[in-house]
Amino acid sequence: MYNADCDRYDSMKYRRCGNSGLKLPAISLGLWKNFGFGSDFANVEKMCHTAFDLGITHFDLANNYGHPYNGSAEENFGKVLSRGLGAYRDELCISTKAGYGMWDGPYGDKGGSRKYLVSSLDQSLKRMGLEYVDIYYHHLFDPDTPLEETALALDHIVRSGKALYVGISNYNSKQTADIQAIFRELRTPFIVNQPSYSMLNRWVEDDKLDSYCLENGIGLAVFSPLYQGFLTDRYLNGIPEDSRVGRGDTWIGSQLDEKMLKKLRALNAIAEERGQKLSQLAIAWLLHNKAVTTVLVGASRPEQIAENVKTLDRPDLTDDELARINTVLAEQ
Repeated sequence: MYNADCDRYDSMKYRRCGNSGLKLPAISLGLWKNFGFGSDFANVEKMCHTAFDLGITHFDLANNYGHPYNGSAEENFGKVLSRGLGAYRDELCISTKAGYGMWDGPYGDKGGSRKYLVSSLDQSLKRMGLEYVDIYYHHLFDPDTPLEETALALDHIVRSGKALYVGISNYNSKQTADIQAIFRELRTPFIVNQPSYSMLNRWVEDDKLDSYCLENGIGLAVFSPLYQGFLTDRYLNGIPEDSRVGRGDTWIGSQLDEKMLKKLRALNAIAEERGQKLSQLAIAWLLHNKAVTTVLVGASRPEQIAENVKTLDRPDLTDDELARINTVLAEQ
C-alpha cells in the first residue's frame, strides 16, 4: 500500500488560483501523454506517486486523454487512486475536461452542448471512481453552441455537486470575457483558463489573455511549457530517433531547423549560467508571469517530474536574464 512522503509539502510552492481560495502547486502533472492505453502501468503509478511525494497535488486529465483509446488515462488514474493514492483524496486537486470528440454519434462529438458536458463528466467520474472533480473544464471553445448553454451546463454541474470549480481551456481573451460575464451573473465559481504557453509560443501575451485574466481574477494553468520537448536538452545536438520529433509524434517537428537550434542553444547557455537545465529555465520563465498560477508538465519517467520540480530551487529571474532571454526569442 502506498504511503506518501511525510515531507511532501516542505518545498513545493503554492499559488492562489485567480481570486479564488483554491491554491495550486506551482508545478502540476498533466496526464495527456504516457498515462493511457499501452503505457506501462507500473510507471504510470510511480509517476503519480513521485509527483505527490514532491508536493504536486494537482493532477490534470481530460476525457480524451489516452487517444486513440479515449478515457484510458482516466481509467489508469482511477486505478492509481484505488490502489492507495485515493486515501489522500482531500489533499488532491483533480481536474478533467470535455470538448474534443469523444464517442460516436452527435452527442459525443466535439462541442460544448449541455448534453455532451454533463454526460461526459458522468463517464469520467465512473472511470476514475470519483464522486466529484475539483475542476471541470470546457476543453475547447465551440462556436456552434450558444455560450450561454455551455456556461449554464457548467454551472449546473457545480450545483449538482459533481465539480467544485469550473474552468475553460483554449479560449482567447474575448471568449474568456464573454463567458465570464455569464458566470458572474450566475455566480458560478469560474476560476481558471488553461491555454498553451511557452517561451516559443507567446500567443497569450499577444492576445493579452494573461493581462485580462490577471486583472479579472482568473488563474492560468498553462500547458505545453516545453513546446513539445523543444525546450529541453534533447535536441541541442540533433534529433534523437527515440524523441517525439524523431518518432513523428508532434506536429511541430518541421520547426526544428538551424535557426531554432541556434535559439535553443542560446537559451541553454543562459540556463547553464544559472546552474539549471533548459527545461527548468523555461518553467521559471513562465512562473515569472504573475498571471500564471501553475505550469502543467508532462512526463514519461518519474525522474523528469523530479527534475522539473527542482526549478523551484531557483525560480527567480533577474532583469538582465529576462532581457537576454527576450533578445534571443526575438531573433528571426
